[in-house]
Amino acid sequence: MDRARGGTRPCSRGNARLDSFLKRNADRGVYERIRAHEPCVVLSDSINKVYMHVVLSDERLYLTEYLPRTLTAAVSFESVRDIELVNDLPEFLSLKDRERCQHIRITYVTEKPAGKGRDWSRRSNGEGLPPAVSRSRRASHIPPMVKMEGYSAESQWMKEDLQPVRKSTRSASCPNAELLGLPRVPLPPSERPTPSPLSTPPTSPSLSEESLKTLESSQVTHSISSVLSRILRRDPASSAVEREAELHLYAVSETSRLYLHLQSSWNSFIIKSTLMLDPLYRRRCVASPDPGTPSISMERMARLFTQLSSELLQSGIGQEKLYVLLQELRTAAHRYIPLRRLFWRSGEVCAFLVETLEDCLHGCGSLGGAYTADQLLMSTLIVQTLAIMFRETEVEAARINLLSAKKGALASRMLLALVCDPQLSLVNSEIQSLLTEYLDAACTLLFELLLLGHETSRCFSADNFLSVGWSLRVLQPHPHLMAFIGYQAQQVVLVLSGLQESPLSPAQSVLLFQRCGLLLACLQYNPQLAQHLRSSFREEFRFFVKVSCAEEKLSPHHPISRPTLRLVDHIQTRIQYT
Repeated sequence: MDRARGGTRPCSRGNARLDSFLKRNADRGVYERIRAHEPCVVLSDSINKVYMHVVLSDERLYLTEYLPRTLTAAVSFESVRDIELVNDLPEFLSLKDRERCQHIRITYVTEKPAGKGRDWSRRSNGEGLPPAVSRSRRASHIPPMVKMEGYSAESQWMKEDLQPVRKSTRSASCPNAELLGLPRVPLPPSERPTPSPLSTPPTSPSLSEESLKTLESSQVTHSISSVLSRILRRDPASSAVEREAELHLYAVSETSRLYLHLQSSWNSFIIKSTLMLDPLYRRRCVASPDPGTPSISMERMARLFTQLSSELLQSGIGQEKLYVLLQELRTAAHRYIPLRRLFWRSGEVCAFLVETLEDCLHGCGSLGGAYTADQLLMSTLIVQTLAIMFRETEVEAARINLLSAKKGALASRMLLALVCDPQLSLVNSEIQSLLTEYLDAACTLLFELLLLGHETSRCFSADNFLSVGWSLRVLQPHPHLMAFIGYQAQQVVLVLSGLQESPLSPAQSVLLFQRCGLLLACLQYNPQLAQHLRSSFREEFRFFVKVSCAEEKLSPHHPISRPTLRLVDHIQTRIQYT
């Protein structure tokens, strides 16, 4: 689908053999969602320092031999508790490799079998994932896609359903180092022998042309729904005992981006899986409840997006029609991931939205007047639409190309346009409520821009375009930046101080996570903003923000709760002791 329109995924570059193997052996919905793959030395309970390929998708991490023969699901993001870089010098590597190695430790929860003979491949009718790469030779199974209930709306984007493409998955447990015939710490072979035909799984049955063009967004939605249903139906009294396990990945490369991809995938998973606990959000993400509705081909998707874009970009368009068209674009973006890719490849619509946001907010703000309801409604819709376009498009090369073009000109405009004065509109309760909704949406979009910047910050110079440091420096001259960041900090204090007694909803939990991520980035990457937060909020975070209170507010059923608690702890440490 991407390649048909000239796009390439970063993971498909540089290793055609592995990419071909994955295309043959992975379910198509999984293959299209692969974000990255890298060779690493792998260490776990069942693998003892074997050089393998780590394959990363949106929902889990897979392993395959360096000369790929089997694809094994290793860890699901559902069970991950932490992903961190370890500062050490592995003794089993050579001196040269030891110094440039990036050691990644993934801590996850696995279930200890309750009875003899019961293992992961038999749990929950095959829906479970292995705690690590099993020594068993049994095949591992990808969770089945579960159909979700939804609703149909009037727009043509909402009347067409997506049917999941099922493809038989051939996956076997990965053999250990001795069975692979590899040394204890194998390094890349200088000459790569051609695998025997017997060791390569046969090509999967061919599918019809229409089936091959079926979109994968419903598959991801249904799969996450399956994960969430298993979380919610667990009975603590009858479930197996949970224990923590670790998977260690040693990337022998100074330029490895595996850690960044892992963090990005995990963040994306916990955000979406938490939001999917909200019935309203879940309905928004379902294309149609009618299973008989034909799927949308990529060609038709492209035609519909072109038609919508031409209507948006026509001259003299009225505000009411513009608002309706943007609502349609936001709804379609919620439900169809390929549309988000088309959005970044077109470029014109993104630039138009940024320009419209500039006119809506800063045309009035620069004059010192109050915002109107229409301005805030339009601005909120634009910012929400832009934020959705960032979700699950990390591997879309057109996104980074568009935002970094002309020294990051469009990204700079987007950053400066979304920040506003949180105290400008104190006219009445209705306007204040609309402004609050906008400030929530602006935090989400800024969080997405900083997530994009984290990869650049860690892999390249801190002065590189789109890095976190660069983004905050772009915002530095904005007259309302301090007030905007202060407002976001106030909301964190308000939520975690115990003044609001009710537990947080899934959407509120995600927003708290994003606000904490924004504050931590300010403390880490911008001295001026860090000093402002310390001088203005040190006492609040010392006396009012309690981790115990955060634990009470954040539901244990929300996948995002644990990462949020860690962010709160990091923020408190940096505000009080740095």
